[in-house]
Formats: sequence, C-alpha cells, structure tokens
Amino acid sequence: MTLLKSREAILFGAIALLVALVATRFPGFVVPSNLIAVFTDTSPLMILAIGQMVVILTRCIDLSVAANLALTGMVCAMINVAMPDLPIFVLICFAMVMGAALGAINGLLVWKLSIPPIVVTLGTMTIFRGVIFLLTDGKWINAHEMSASFTAFPRASLLGMPVLGWIAILVAIVMIVVMARTTLGRAIYAVGGNPHAAVYTGINVGRTQFLAFTISGMLAGLTGYLWIARYSVAYVDIAGGFELDVVAACVIGGISIAGGAGTVVGTLLGALFLGVVKNALPVVDISPFWQLAISGAAIIIAVAFNAQSGRSKGRIILKSAEHAQ
Repeated sequence: MTLLKSREAILFGAIALLVALVATRFPGFVVPSNLIAVFTDTSPLMILAIGQMVVILTRCIDLSVAANLALTGMVCAMINVAMPDLPIFVLICFAMVMGAALGAINGLLVWKLSIPPIVVTLGTMTIFRGVIFLLTDGKWINAHEMSASFTAFPRASLLGMPVLGWIAILVAIVMIVVMARTTLGRAIYAVGGNPHAAVYTGINVGRTQFLAFTISGMLAGLTGYLWIARYSVAYVDIAGGFELDVVAACVIGGISIAGGAGTVVGTLLGALFLGVVKNALPVVDISPFWQLAISGAAIIIAVAFNAQSGRSKGRIILKSAEHAQ
C-alpha cells in the first residue's frame, strides 16, 4: 500500500497512462526508437531539474538556470569557433566550471548579503542574458561555424541511445548517491526541513545553500554545452523561459517549495511527465494552448497534493501527541 500511495508510483502511473492514451491514436509513439527520442529530448530538462531540486530543497529557488545555460553554451561555442581542435572533454569541463562559478555568484549573494534568492536569481538571469549580447553583439553562431566533433558528441549513439541521454542517467545516479549517502546531501535536507534546528546540529545554513546554488550552476553549465552542441546554434535568447519548465518539473515531481522534501527519482519523473506531454500532444493534434493549460493544471494539482500531504502529516503528529498525553 505504501508503494501505491507514493508520489513516484502515482506519477509513473500517470506517465504510463498518458503514453497508452496517445498510443491508441498514434501507435508509432510507443515504438522503442521514438520513446528513446522522447527521453533524449527531455534529458536537458532532467539535468537542470536535478540541479534546481537541490536548491529548492534548501528553501531557495534558482531562476537563472536557463540564462546560465545560454551564457555558458555561447562561450563554449565561441571557444570552439576560435579553437576547433580543443578536445571536447576539456570543453565540457570548462562548461561545468563556468556554470558552477555563475551559480556560486548567486550563492554568495544569498549567503553573504542575505538577499532573497528569487530577487538574486531574477537579477542574475537578466545580467547573464545581457552579457551574452555584449559578447556577441546579438549575432548568432550557426552549425557551419562549429566543428564536427563539437556538434557530434551529444548525438553519438551508445547502446542504441544518444550520449545526451546517458549523461542525464549518469547525473541522476551521481545525485542519488550524493543526496542519500553524503554529509552534504543530509545537510541539504536538514536545512530545508528546519534551518533553525540545522544550526544547532552544527550545519552552516548559508554555506549549504551556497553549495546548492553551485551544484545547480554546474549542471546548468553542463547542459549549456549539450544544448548548443545538439541543436547546433547559439544565440542570446536560447532556452528563453525554460527556467519555468525546470521549476514545474520539480514541483510535479514532489519537491516541496517549502524545502526539505523530495527525491531525485521524483524529479526525473516530473521532468519526464512534462517531456511526454510536450512530445505527445502535438502528435494527436492538440493545440499548443492546451499543452500550456495541461502543464499549468499539472503544476497546480501537484502543489495542492504537496500541501495536502503536509497537512496530513501535521494531523498525524498532533494525534500522536494527544495519545501520548
């Protein structure tokens, strides 16, 4: 019964039902090659959502992830144009370091200046987009300017699935271990669950939030290279508005906006739900406006579900206290 009631099981069931319904209208949707394509398309959202999850768990939010992605991706593209023979591994490492640095800026402003996270990341989101324009003067970098190895890496097939999909799986595995088996993972949950109690256990709340922003930035930087290389184009407004999808994936996946509750698996399923919606509805000729409405309804239902779960736990605790008396 516990499994049936779990958020992950319900979400998995909803995804399976959605796929089955679409298959009745368009059987080709459930062909393995198409399902792999849907998973690959959703992989950038999964990677960003995992980073956002870490931030939200500490009672913060990072609205600059898409702008971080765009800036890091643009710089990687510019480096590739200038030095086409630079190894891809070096470029990926650079993207992660640069993304982490941009995320660390957010973390420092929240930690040291005590500025609300939503204000900080709204500001840096705009700044990062502005920096892209200053670097490029608004010009695009197109496929013919990028080296073949630069654009080929995310698309290269490994055991029947593009490398982009495998990177998302690897990131998920690493973060599952970090959140469940490390001191940092436990500190992140503790800070989100009760920051005042966390202080008494010796956890530095500000430093933990700083590290959460840094992790989010690092994953945004990684996604920046993967996004630009996969789509073979870089410009100022790339991934514009994508931060809303990232937050939505977390909320639908059961990450509590109040912090301290949620799992990596739930986040992945939340991202996958949005990915299936975006890929399936056009196939059955449903208007893009309905796609937005369905995504919005899913967010509202998820938040209501989270709130109801929180109230239920509260009542159980109160009842236990009454019995104890």
